[in-house]
Amino acid sequence: MSDLDEIDRKLLTLLQQDSRLTLQELAERVGLSPSPCHRRIRLMEERGVIARYSATVDQRKVGLPVSVFISIKLTRQKEEDLQRFASAVVNWPEVLECYLMTGHRDYLLRVVVADLAAYERFLKQRLTRLDGISSIESSFALDQIKYSTALPL
Repeated sequence: MSDLDEIDRKLLTLLQQDSRLTLQELAERVGLSPSPCHRRIRLMEERGVIARYSATVDQRKVGLPVSVFISIKLTRQKEEDLQRFASAVVNWPEVLECYLMTGHRDYLLRVVVADLAAYERFLKQRLTRLDGISSIESSFALDQIKYSTALPL
């Protein structure tokens, strides 16, 4: 958002690094008193710049070590077909990310599961039951080199 000033960007960077920082800590780090700092944060929340606060959980430590990137090609790319696919995918907890793509594939999904058997169940019980899918191509991540939710502000 272009109307963010340097203090807003600093606040956003700090909150992306650690959203548990107190208002006092945030204010000190950006050179404000707590009251105007709070107003800025509240305004960014109201404008939707700050969409939500969350905890980042290590997928391996909660028994979901397998990441699968799935390319989906639909039979047709009509709006109702795209919407039907998107409406199904948003309800599946295994799907962490889903993107409508340009190029040879229509969608790219990032799915996490416990093991290959769990992925097979996901494939058979969810993906292959959707009408209108022409092809499914899976790629398994061997290692995660970088993962970040922080935007480069």
